[in-house]
Amino acid sequence: MTGIIFDKSFGATPGQCGRLSPLVRRVLCGNASAYTFKGTSSFIIGHGRVAIIDPGPDDEAHLGALLDAVRGETVTHILVTHSHADHSPLAAKLKAATGAAVLGFGPVAAVGGGPRLDAGIDHAFTPDVRMGHGDVLASDGWTLEALHTPGHMSNHLCFALAQENTLFTGDHVMAWATSVIAPPDGNMADYMASLRLLLEREENVYHPAHGPSSVNGRSLVRGLIAHRRMREAAILGRIKGGDRTIAEIVAAIYADVDPRLHGAAALSTRAHVEHLVEQGLVREEDGSIVSLPLVGRD
Repeated sequence: MTGIIFDKSFGATPGQCGRLSPLVRRVLCGNASAYTFKGTSSFIIGHGRVAIIDPGPDDEAHLGALLDAVRGETVTHILVTHSHADHSPLAAKLKAATGAAVLGFGPVAAVGGGPRLDAGIDHAFTPDVRMGHGDVLASDGWTLEALHTPGHMSNHLCFALAQENTLFTGDHVMAWATSVIAPPDGNMADYMASLRLLLEREENVYHPAHGPSSVNGRSLVRGLIAHRRMREAAILGRIKGGDRTIAEIVAAIYADVDPRLHGAAALSTRAHVEHLVEQGLVREEDGSIVSLPLVGRD
């Protein structure tokens, strides 16, 4: 179904600082799970005066590992790709320890209850400095440009490192698995538009927050777009064939997927159904999903 060969060959060790390039170091947090893979990666940018991207969850061991990795250096900025609980909560303690400003797109609106995965929303997150699409942060020997990439989350940012033509993709694009799109804050139409945005860029080396980096990032993006289109077509086919609920669709389409991930699959299926509704291909009534006739369509 996917057409994507996912890369699960990730050998980083939690707590250890590894160099990925002249300007980039990685420290892995030990918060492995079915949703975070081997854990959340925090990235240290530069030398001497450095930035840290995605401090991670509220984890004392990870805080200590990050502070050890930058000992003798000055942390000037803490950047957050998005405010899920495996990415942003440690920012407050890291700021207290270093004095660095926290930067991000901003908090998300309250979205109420509903299903929650490991990576619940960090509603306490509010950056000191808000970064919008195209905003640039420059320091000693490095420059980071913020790209607003909503979809996985409405406040999701990617960061482009100009000096190495590299992109830090958070949870937007990962080499080990697809990103969960969880309504109401997650939105499939936004996600697809954000994927297409990356195809207009020149970066091809991607450092995601989970799993291995990719040296063929744009090819991976094209694969993810094709995968989502195939998945949406399959969902529409199930609805046309008589499935009327998210649970029925998930049971059929994700039968070969780890049952622990069916909650995430249901959320992404919900996002696809909402996208189909927006396109006028299906409607929901009385808890039932039905397809619409292609009257007046080309």
